Amino acid sequence: MSELPVTGTRTQDLWPLIERLAESFARRDDERGVSAEEQWTLQVLKIGEEFGEAAQAVIGARGTNPRKGYSHGWPDVQAEVADTAITALVALARMRPDDAADYLARHLRAKSERFLPGPNRPSPDERPDPPVHR
Repeated sequence: MSELPVTGTRTQDLWPLIERLAESFARRDDERGVSAEEQWTLQVLKIGEEFGEAAQAVIGARGTNPRKGYSHGWPDVQAEVADTAITALVALARMRPDDAADYLARHLRAKSERFLPGPNRPSPDERPDPPVHR
């Protein structure tokens, strides 16, 4: 087995690892007789679990739980956010094994156009406020 990159990894280098994780988890679930749709469902629920751990770490970093105090630091929050992102990327790779990276790139490009200035698009700060409905 090849050595996994530890430092200096760029985004394009991440997808082979994400795909390997997705394939490994899918193979294990296939062997257990879990349908593809059930695998996807469980993987999306796993994203929720990881987000919950990130939220718990924020509460600990802010010390807002009087019973636990400052139980976490911001490095803990960063690690939990990274876990959430990894889990989400693995979920996407499991649902779209043939084009997850391209799909994400297209989706990111489309979403970013809503927030970043470009030709014929003012910056978000220059856009008029939406009407207030009362």
